[in-house]
Amino acid sequence: MPEHDFRSPRLFVDAPLNAGAIVPLERDQSNYLGNVLRLGSGDTVLAFNGRDGEWRAAISGRKRADTLTITAQTRAPDRLPDVTYVFAPLKHARLDYMVQKAVEMGAARLVPVLTRFTQVSRVNGERMRANVVEAAEQCGIISLAEVADPLPLERFLAGRDQARLLVFCDEAAEVENPVQALQAATTANSGIDVLIGPEGGFADEERTLLLRQPSILRLALGPRILRADTAAVAALALVQAALGDWRGSDGRTSGRVPSPLAGEG
Repeated sequence: MPEHDFRSPRLFVDAPLNAGAIVPLERDQSNYLGNVLRLGSGDTVLAFNGRDGEWRAAISGRKRADTLTITAQTRAPDRLPDVTYVFAPLKHARLDYMVQKAVEMGAARLVPVLTRFTQVSRVNGERMRANVVEAAEQCGIISLAEVADPLPLERFLAGRDQARLLVFCDEAAEVENPVQALQAATTANSGIDVLIGPEGGFADEERTLLLRQPSILRLALGPRILRADTAAVAALALVQAALGDWRGSDGRTSGRVPSPLAGEG
């Protein structure tokens, strides 16, 4: 894993980043830097926008932090692995947790799908995006995961790229070694969709529809039934270790563990 600065505060800004740029701060960002972190004019933070990499920036302002002056790039832009996390939405805090963990695990796209037993029918997309930003700020992530609008499971399946591997995490599947199953799968360099269902599981007709999909891998996540937010972490960890960017350049899983963010709560 590359060396990162885990001590400096990180801030997402929705503005172009280049040396010498002046970026105005939003009121809540100013409050966070000045009143929460106790930073003032002349102090530095790391800024990113999901497009231009990560940059060192100096805080300016008389009574409070008003702007950032971009000074030097600390990390170049990168790309997230082509992993889409597809999930039945949960309620409030558990959805917040699941979104944050999916971002930490490296998902590039989050797609909420509505199934027969989905617990909620309305999804707050802005809240999901705010959780994506928060997780990226805390965990040193440069590129932001895309958040899609919710849609019925049937419509997602009809519109998805059939060449992508669909990892169908099914509590009714036979328990086998999931790492071996994933390593034997063929992704054809077309990306991976990881599907986690609702707490009540998939309806019979949904499971039948899913098993008819091309390029599908039906996967059991061990001998115990997991809650949906736990299943998200387990499934994405397995996919990243077997097929994603947890592997080293030689294709083997890296044994290095990212350092925790200083002061993360």
